[in-house]
Amino acid sequence: MELVWQNLDFLLKGAYYTLLITVVSMFFGFILALVLAFARLKGNIVVRNIAMFYVSVFRGTPILVQIFIIYYGLPDYGIRLGPLTAAFLSLSLNIGAFLSETFRGAILSVSKGQTEAAMSLGLTPWQTTYKVVLPQAARVAIPPMGNTFIGMLKETSLVSIVTVTELLRTAQLLIAQYYIAMPFYIAIAIMYWIMSLLFSHLLTRIEKNLSKAY
Repeated sequence: MELVWQNLDFLLKGAYYTLLITVVSMFFGFILALVLAFARLKGNIVVRNIAMFYVSVFRGTPILVQIFIIYYGLPDYGIRLGPLTAAFLSLSLNIGAFLSETFRGAILSVSKGQTEAAMSLGLTPWQTTYKVVLPQAARVAIPPMGNTFIGMLKETSLVSIVTVTELLRTAQLLIAQYYIAMPFYIAIAIMYWIMSLLFSHLLTRIEKNLSKAY
């Protein structure tokens, strides 16, 4: 494990990019998921069908294929993206499709009686959604969203295929340099595990705080 300690700074840099890709992709995926969820619930038939088609395509195809299409396929049409940008885009588009189903189910779990009561008190549809529906839906969505978030953390390893120097790519470069694999793979496995535990703990605290609030 001496080689791991000697190259710890490089591995930590890879962990930083793993976290960066995860957080940025989840942020934009979160926004996209809300748009898709409301498009399917509130949109007209055209909007609903477009949203359903999008979700079906991105949930029904491998994320690795999506990464290849965005990074290697788009240049055929004059659209060239850097490795990190391609990683952000592909993971955001993918996670948005999966989270949209979580959000849609969570929103549907809020009884119509509560929305009708809020409207009868004079709240606008937007106020009803923001003050009544979303806070309650969040409690339902947090646990599966947490699982999706941790899954995304691990799926960032796939972007190593487009030379993004995240944690797995960092280990691969060190293995190519030293011709020894096990210590580096064990090291990054431990780092993935620690990051997953930290995120799991954070999401558990958020869930408890939401439960206390309601």
